[in-house]
Amino acid sequence: MVVQERLEITTRNREMIEITAQVQGIVAASGIKTGLCHLFIHHTSASLILCENADPDVQRDLAAYLNRLVPDGDPLFIHTQEGVDDMAAHVRTVLTHSDLSLPVADSCCSLGTWQGIYIWEHRYLGHRRRVTVTIYGE
Repeated sequence: MVVQERLEITTRNREMIEITAQVQGIVAASGIKTGLCHLFIHHTSASLILCENADPDVQRDLAAYLNRLVPDGDPLFIHTQEGVDDMAAHVRTVLTHSDLSLPVADSCCSLGTWQGIYIWEHRYLGHRRRVTVTIYGE
């Protein structure tokens, strides 16, 4: 069996938003007990990550590291039509993930104790982000 749903999440700014509960709700409602959950974000300046969800310092440190690795306004970038964060956001997305695949067991994503699913907005301004959730299994 295959079930597919779409999530729409509004971001406010450059931030990480945990979507674990929404994804787990879709998986539980799918009726699929064992299988695979695939997530895909339909954007080139936001990404999906699987990250620790217990200590918010982890997300802060990841953001600080990625900001150092890919600084906004780097003179190397030519593509800046939408501002200094334009090309940096695209690079950050390529370095992280546009999709995630997670095992489904007992009608939920089988995550580790401290794992959470996040949308990582790489732009300064918020956007409406679409994520397709597809669950395969029985």
